[in-house]
Amino acid sequence: MTQRIGIYVYDQVEVLDFAGPYEVFTTASRVYAREHLSEAQLFEVVTIGPTSAPVHARAGLKIEPDCTLVNHPPLDCVVLPGGVVTAELERGELTSWIRQHLARGVLTTSVCTGAFLLARAGVLDGHEVTTHWDDVAALREGYPRVKVREDVRWVDLGQIVTSAGISAGIDMSLHLVERLHNRQLAERTARQLDFAWTQVAA
Repeated sequence: MTQRIGIYVYDQVEVLDFAGPYEVFTTASRVYAREHLSEAQLFEVVTIGPTSAPVHARAGLKIEPDCTLVNHPPLDCVVLPGGVVTAELERGELTSWIRQHLARGVLTTSVCTGAFLLARAGVLDGHEVTTHWDDVAALREGYPRVKVREDVRWVDLGQIVTSAGISAGIDMSLHLVERLHNRQLAERTARQLDFAWTQVAA
C-alpha cells in the first residue's frame, strides 16, 4: 500500500531540509520497486506550498509546489523543513493545518528550524525535541516549556519526530523508512544514496 509523504515548502526554506527527505523517500521507493515490480509504489512524495504560487528557497532555488495546504491529497506523513521560518510562524492557517493533522493521527516531523513550527502549534510542550545547534538557544528562549536536546540527530516521540540541522533530516528520514517499512530497506536506501547513516537518536 502506497504511503504518501507531504513536504511543506515555502519562501526561504532550506534546500537540503526538504530535498534530503524527498531524496530518501523517492530513493526508498525506487530501491523497493527493484524487488517488487508488480506492487504499488511504496512512497509517494508531494510538495505542499502555502498557495499554488512558486516559492524560492534560500539562495534562490525556485520550487513549484505540487499542491497547497487546502487541496493536497490525504497524507500519511508530514515533513516540516526548516529555513527562515519567521513568516511561517505568523501563518495561522499553517499552525491550524499542523494541529489538524496531528489530531488525525498523522505522523508529523520536522527538520532543523521546522521544530519552531511545531512549537508554535503548541504540540511540543513538555516533550524532548531537537533542532539545529545554532537555533537551540532561540528555541529554548521562545518556548521554555519545550525540552530541547542538542546531542542527538533526531528525537522520536511516536507521532512527532524532530531532527537536528539540515543533513540530519536525511538521518531522520532513513529512520522513518525503517519505521514505515523495515530496517533492511532503510539500510539499502542509505547504501544507494552513498550516505553514512548516523543512527543516534534519543
